[in-house]
Amino acid sequence: MACRIHHVEQHRSVIRGIEAMTLISNHYFPRHSHDQLGIGVIAFGVQRSWSGVGQVEASAGDVIMCSPGEMHDGVPLEGRVRGWRIMYFDPVLVGSKVEDDVAGRIEVTRPVARDPLLAQNFARLFASMTTPQSDDLGREENLVRCLVCALRRHGARRLSYNNGPSPPVAKAIQRLDFAPNESVPLSELAALAGVSRFQLLRGFVREIGTTPHAYLVQRRVCLAKQVLAAGETPAQAAIAAGFADQSHMTRAFVRHLGITPSRYQLAVA
Repeated sequence: MACRIHHVEQHRSVIRGIEAMTLISNHYFPRHSHDQLGIGVIAFGVQRSWSGVGQVEASAGDVIMCSPGEMHDGVPLEGRVRGWRIMYFDPVLVGSKVEDDVAGRIEVTRPVARDPLLAQNFARLFASMTTPQSDDLGREENLVRCLVCALRRHGARRLSYNNGPSPPVAKAIQRLDFAPNESVPLSELAALAGVSRFQLLRGFVREIGTTPHAYLVQRRVCLAKQVLAAGETPAQAAIAAGFADQSHMTRAFVRHLGITPSRYQLAVA
C-alpha cells in the first residue's frame, strides 16, 4: 500500500470571503460540497472526480471548478500524488464583484476545463492574494478578471438536477440544513419526507450523491468553519457544530477539507 502523503498550506487570507490553499497529496476526499465557489489549477499529477456531469479527470494545467453546494469528490489516479492550488470564494462577495458583468446565478457548468486564459488569470490572482505586499487595487483587478473569465466562459446553470431535488429529499435537506448541530434519526427524516427510511436513503444517494449522514457531517464542518472564523476555540466550535468532541471535528475537517481546524482558523482569523 502506498504511503500517505498530504501537505497542505492554508494561506492567510487578505480578503474576507476568500480562502486560498496549496495542496500536495494522495489523499482521497470523500463526496462533499462547499458553500463557496471553488476555482483551482492542477500543478502536477492526475485527479479523478465524481461530479454532476459524471466522472471527470484533471491533469497538469487543467482548471478545476465547483459551484456552491455542488457535490464532488477527489481521487488521485492510481493513488499517485497530485498537486494543485485552489481558491474558494463566498457567493456574496462574487455577486458584488461581477453583478454588472455576469447575469444569472453564481454557478459553473464545467468541473474541469482546459482553459489557458483562465489558468493565467487564476495564477495572477493567487499570487496577489498570497503576497502581502500586493496593493489593493491590483488585487481587486485580478479578482474581477478571474471571476468574470470563469463565469462568462464556464457558467451558469445548475448541474445536478434541473428543478432541484424531489420533494421528499428536499424536505430532508431542509431539516438537516436548519439545525445541523442537532442529531436526527433516519426515521424522523423519513417521516418528514413522507416515505420509508429505505426510500429516503435511496433517493438521497441518487439525487444528492451521498447519504443523509454524510451530508449532515459536511454541514457540521461548514458550521464549524463559521464558528472558527468568528474567533471561537476549536473545542467551542466542536460543541456549537454538533460534534461529539473536538477530536471528532478534527477528523471530519481533515477528511473533508484536508486541514485541521486550528490551521484553518489561523489562516482566516
